[in-house]
Amino acid sequence: MRIIEGEEVRKILTPKACVSVMRKALADLEEKKAFQPPRTIAIMPNTAKFGFMPAYVGEYFGAKVLNAYGPNEGTEYPSHIGYVMLFESKHCTVAGLVDATSITEIRTGAVSAVATDLLARPDAHKLAFLGAGAQARSHMAAIQTIRSITEVSVYDIRPESAQRFKNEMEAMYGVPVTICGGVREAVQDADIICTVSPGKEPVLFADMVKPGCHINAVGTFTPTTREVASDLMEKGKLYADQVEAMKRESGEFLIPKEEGRIHDSDIIGSIGEVLLGRVKGRESEEEITIFDALGLAVEDVASAAYVMKQMEE
Repeated sequence: MRIIEGEEVRKILTPKACVSVMRKALADLEEKKAFQPPRTIAIMPNTAKFGFMPAYVGEYFGAKVLNAYGPNEGTEYPSHIGYVMLFESKHCTVAGLVDATSITEIRTGAVSAVATDLLARPDAHKLAFLGAGAQARSHMAAIQTIRSITEVSVYDIRPESAQRFKNEMEAMYGVPVTICGGVREAVQDADIICTVSPGKEPVLFADMVKPGCHINAVGTFTPTTREVASDLMEKGKLYADQVEAMKRESGEFLIPKEEGRIHDSDIIGSIGEVLLGRVKGRESEEEITIFDALGLAVEDVASAAYVMKQMEE
């Protein structure tokens, strides 16, 4: 049995490689080549969200076991901590443990990059972040592999986090990063917006977003939390990582649905369905597209399986 820690994961699971792995995993899920039952998330007394996320991806199956702990944001400790436990499918023996902190970070940005490649305008070049933590870095790393990003803006409630993000991203990618004093300033004229904050209340509204924009709504993943307001969810074309999960777990979808502003029929489909040509992606330069990412077990297990196979080879 192997134990693969984060440093090794980051060497093997590059953003470009993970984008390719995610394309296959999302398509395989829709074609029933991969399987995942509903995940279980329990709220611990200290507010940690403790999750068990099982999936089968062919040569391997397993589960990500981790906790998401919001108070770690902005500290030396990661907000997502755990492991992906892998079993090989032939004899069902334990193959190993793969660090889930790095897997979660890398694959989340890669999934949004897949969605962005399918839904953002081809000429999209201005990228905005609401939140300047690990997921902002992951999204920058992945999205710059599929679009020519020339401008970046960022807003974070912690100015020191925004400054660190600016310094690191400019040094790594040579793209100018503007630190903004509020959400509206950060997203004005943005072609792609990534909401990657752990907040509970909506921060992005319809009048802030220009026609033709693509939004990756990533930071929240429970039925009672959201970053995107109801009026924007009503205005945009909605896409899921998995439609069933969106209907069950997404506060971004469930809250405006309860308000009567949107319905199940407003979900265009999943990113996997777009990849397979079963539903349409962007159809005009003016429409606003929204990818609501909850995070799927198949994404974690497929990423861990890729790392494991690379290590074995």
